[in-house]
Amino acid sequence: MPKAEGRRQKAEGSKDKDDERPTSQLVAEIARIIRLEKGLTQDGLGELVRYTGSAISAMETGAQPVSDQMLERLEEAIGDGRGIFEVARRYVLLEKYPVRFRHFSRMEAKAFTISSYETLVVDGLFQTKEYARALINGGYPPVPKAKVDELVEARMARKALFDRDPTAMIELIVEESVLSRPFGSEEILRGQLSSLARDARRDNVTVQVLPKDQGLKGTYAGARGPMKLVETEEHDHVVYLEIEDESILVSNRAKVSRLAQRYAKIRAQALSPEQSLGLIEWWAGEQK
Repeated sequence: MPKAEGRRQKAEGSKDKDDERPTSQLVAEIARIIRLEKGLTQDGLGELVRYTGSAISAMETGAQPVSDQMLERLEEAIGDGRGIFEVARRYVLLEKYPVRFRHFSRMEAKAFTISSYETLVVDGLFQTKEYARALINGGYPPVPKAKVDELVEARMARKALFDRDPTAMIELIVEESVLSRPFGSEEILRGQLSSLARDARRDNVTVQVLPKDQGLKGTYAGARGPMKLVETEEHDHVVYLEIEDESILVSNRAKVSRLAQRYAKIRAQALSPEQSLGLIEWWAGEQK
């Protein structure tokens, strides 16, 4: 079993902890050493990778963490076939996630099954770039633009799970109210719902909607908030919970079983996948 049993993972809370990026610093130092070995100035390397010399300077000093795109171009320009910068990409990406999410992000990327229930927003794994940016930009306390760009980039990278080999089975149950709650603009919401509908048609994805009137039918299992159930690569079962910038990873068998039973009840109360897809398409304006 994972050692994370019942463990609270600290939130971003401390800005210093969130800004600790030893991998990014190491990669920047390697890039600087190789640049000097090749007799290149910062402007010279910038020309090779189609960035300004100032951007290279910011990368080397840590003022601006290296982007995924820059790593790709560094590999092409000065990697010399060693794959250093290519390998570094996944580790640098990990540092861009909020501290509370970093451990779980590794687990998610390798999971066999992921079953999510969301109550307020579309699950991050399914978010479009525009929807994610609107969410992050609109949060409080405000996030600096450079950090917003990093968080959006990191969130989009999670989508690799949809097409991973071996195939991951992914399930999402979302509250009906999420389908009508815009962030940024109504256009962004429509784009998000169209994207969600496309994902729902994937063979390894199931999307269901929990009707907003479910409580009128006498039972409503979703009142205690969102959750994410995961079958890990070791075939253990854990539950990830996150609220108000705090996260909990639950691996105690009895607690996981209870939460899994609650999730099963939520699924039973949701619309069928076919009904849900029709409703999502209707809100997206794809059905009249």
